[in-house]
Amino acid sequence: MRPEADPAPLAPSSREPRSMERRPFGIVSRPVPVIGQGTWYIDDGHRPTAVAALRRGLDLGMTHVDTAEMYGDAELVVGEVIAGRRDEVFLVSKVLPNNASRSGTVAACERSLARLRTDRLDCYLLHWPGSHPLEETFAAFERLREQGKILSWGVSNFDVPDLDAAWSAGGEGQMACNQVLYNLGERAIEHAVLPWCEAHNIAVVAYSPFGHGDFPGPRTPGVRVLEEIAANHGATARQVALRFLTRHSNVFAIPKASSMDHATENAGAGALRLTQAELARIDAVIPLGPRPSRLPML
Repeated sequence: MRPEADPAPLAPSSREPRSMERRPFGIVSRPVPVIGQGTWYIDDGHRPTAVAALRRGLDLGMTHVDTAEMYGDAELVVGEVIAGRRDEVFLVSKVLPNNASRSGTVAACERSLARLRTDRLDCYLLHWPGSHPLEETFAAFERLREQGKILSWGVSNFDVPDLDAAWSAGGEGQMACNQVLYNLGERAIEHAVLPWCEAHNIAVVAYSPFGHGDFPGPRTPGVRVLEEIAANHGATARQVALRFLTRHSNVFAIPKASSMDHATENAGAGALRLTQAELARIDAVIPLGPRPSRLPML
């Protein structure tokens, strides 16, 4: 697994975000910002810088904060960031599949809560399909929800057969979201996963929305179109890319920011509005590829 590539320096056209769009998060009644904050590998760098970037994101409306027990000390960093601000944050963490037995899930959640210094998660996810029966994992999720330690639950990296199994194991209308790899270079979820989630009222959360060093290069046709569209809106190419990914009403994105400036740029996508013609231009120059045999994940 590799971390999401950090963005390049901000373009001169980047500006202070205006307002953050919020939308329903699947079965969750609380509106959630369309652009949130990812934290994978955020503990690898200078901690005060990471804390400042995440706090800047909160200030600009990116109150959906995603983390996981797998992410090293990221939960500790997030706990520091949200101290005194917990009620404004939509907080998500994940249990590793090898910990996802009935008792293991409960124990993992309690460890995450302790690291995050909170009494509850807004959503708790199974990080990817594993060997423990889904019925056990979801029974643990329901126990945690009854105790008020989680308010909703979902899955991550689930393809359509996995989603079918989860729907059967968890019951109709219980899953809140499916968090998946989704960026301009990896649009595989559009073939079947995204339509399935739309049909079942499940939020789709795009992780690594800028890819991993494969964001369209400065002289490629793709980035030229992104930059032309961005210029029309006083925005940046990366803001346009985020808005393209979240063009569906049930899709959210959680880019990671390595600095306060990057957080500001990411948040700017939350107020951007692209026309159907602009979306069609992007789709034409960076088209959807063939459906893979397995859903890609990192």
